Amino acid sequence: MAVGVKIIVRREAIVHRKMQTEPGTASGGEWAAGYTKGMKTAVSLPDVVFRAAEQLARRAHKSRSQLYADALTEYLARHAPDEVTEAMNGVVDRLGAIQPDAFGKRAARAVFERAEW
Repeated sequence: MAVGVKIIVRREAIVHRKMQTEPGTASGGEWAAGYTKGMKTAVSLPDVVFRAAEQLARRAHKSRSQLYADALTEYLARHAPDEVTEAMNGVVDRLGAIQPDAFGKRAARAVFERAEW
């Protein structure tokens, strides 16, 4: 069984919602504008994942929304290797080729030889 939760993606938005004129009434109502910092999105999670996330949020003293936002941010960063590679290549291009001195060469060789392959 899946549980619906809300994830906050950082983005400012004006939210319009229909408000009932009286609690429990199905008809009528008026539109009200509200301000929220973030986009609210409903997602479905397996129960075991939801419960584990709830426990982690409590231990980390974070809201559920913050936990999901942090997790999604980390996931996106880990799964965007092309962007990381492009950024690293840009740094190398800007710095140019750096030639190590004799000490640097010896140190690199020693580390290389001790590494397990």
